[in-house]
Amino acid sequence: MSGGGSRRLVVLRHGETTHNAAGVWQGQLDSPLSELGEQQVMRAGAAVAALGPVRVVTSDLQRARHTGESVAATAGVPIVDDPRLREIHAGAWQGLTNDEIVREWPEEHAALRAGEDVRRPGGGESLADVRDRVGPAVDDVLAQAAAGECVVLSTHGMAGRMIVAHLLGLDVPSALRMLGGLGNCHWAEVVEGRRGWFLRTWNASAEPAASDPTMRT
Repeated sequence: MSGGGSRRLVVLRHGETTHNAAGVWQGQLDSPLSELGEQQVMRAGAAVAALGPVRVVTSDLQRARHTGESVAATAGVPIVDDPRLREIHAGAWQGLTNDEIVREWPEEHAALRAGEDVRRPGGGESLADVRDRVGPAVDDVLAQAAAGECVVLSTHGMAGRMIVAHLLGLDVPSALRMLGGLGNCHWAEVVEGRRGWFLRTWNASAEPAASDPTMRT
């Protein structure tokens, strides 16, 4: 870290989607925001813009991009897409409810609930896969961030946790144990210190009454 001040990354999860509201695992399905999600995005856009970002880097899925656009428009800063910030690919589970997954894949779902890093059946990813994917994207952002700058990463629940894990040097089991789920339009602020990155805030929100974060992807 140079003398120009600490660099900061704000890791922002998208607003509620129609799939979130219906209890459907979306993964990389490109589901739109719900009416509530649109309201969340408006409030979060103003709150996150107040943190002083110089740019927004977003997943190219519409729910994350629309969320990032609210921040960028309010702050008057550029926004760029990076598909590496997409959510975990949930394979055959995408588009299904939790009950449907439990009936079809009871062992895999039980292992997931027990805290194991399960690769989603049918060509899906594990969280280790996601960490390996988002890590280089974060490194590219940091390579372009000057001392004292703040950059917003508009992303997803599981991807956001793995971004923070990468910055803090946490493996997947440690990240799952130490970092709870990010709620819709909730964010984390990670700051560069003299001895590495540290977590300043987790699950911050502009919501008037924060709800329990959903764990669906």
